[in-house]
Amino acid sequence: MSNVIKTTILLGVMSGLFLLIGEALGGGQGMLLGLFFAAAMNFASYWFSDKIVLSMYRAQEVGPGHRLYEIVGKLAQRANLPQPRVYIIPDASPNAFATGRNPDHAAVAATEGILSLLTDAELEGVIAHELAHVKHRDILISSVAATLAAAIMTISRWAMFFGGGYRDDDRRGANPIALLATMILAPIAAMLIQAAISRSREYDADAGGADLAGSPYGLVNALKKIESASRAIPLDANPATAHMFIVKPFSGAGLFGLFSTHPPTERRIEALLQNR
Repeated sequence: MSNVIKTTILLGVMSGLFLLIGEALGGGQGMLLGLFFAAAMNFASYWFSDKIVLSMYRAQEVGPGHRLYEIVGKLAQRANLPQPRVYIIPDASPNAFATGRNPDHAAVAATEGILSLLTDAELEGVIAHELAHVKHRDILISSVAATLAAAIMTISRWAMFFGGGYRDDDRRGANPIALLATMILAPIAAMLIQAAISRSREYDADAGGADLAGSPYGLVNALKKIESASRAIPLDANPATAHMFIVKPFSGAGLFGLFSTHPPTERRIEALLQNR
């Protein structure tokens, strides 16, 4: 199934979820509000998901002359891809991701931590992996999923703090069962949709990145370093965006692991070395 079809299905499922949440919190009027919100989110998530995600991490764009920009440019040219926009995330935890709706509107972001941790060869392995995601057109569904899941989580928090439900002629007061279901099921539904993003895409991007870089060893060494360092310096990441990073950000949040679409790093390394 192509990523375009998956994205369409994801937008449809999320729209339905918005309608259910609206109905649970406000009856018919709430459903209409949910429909409006779903339409707005679908538009924003397709056209502006990259900007939304980058703003979450206070990413700053860099240009020619910057080490990261030059590495991205060299590898993009080798992959026959348009030059992506390049961003630095002001965080000491080492990680990176790619975003955008297609190769013509792609962006690559890396933390300050990964730049200080990796050699040029290792950084090239990481960037080649991210550009493989761009070439495979993984970035659209990844970015849209992050934006919509973050919206679902926000709505659920609003429900938790402000309450909800509707009144009718037969019942007075809030609908606590519907409200409780919204608070519990909405985040779980978002997590399940995140989990629908295939884990095999990471293996494919690893293999494509190794081919683009000319060797798997830069990426292998980078994955080892990032895995170790990110445990010591966890990234304060929004769980809804966890699937976007090259290595799952580590966090103390209890439900964080449910958002993971990453295979274990050691298995990724084994696959890279087997295919060398």
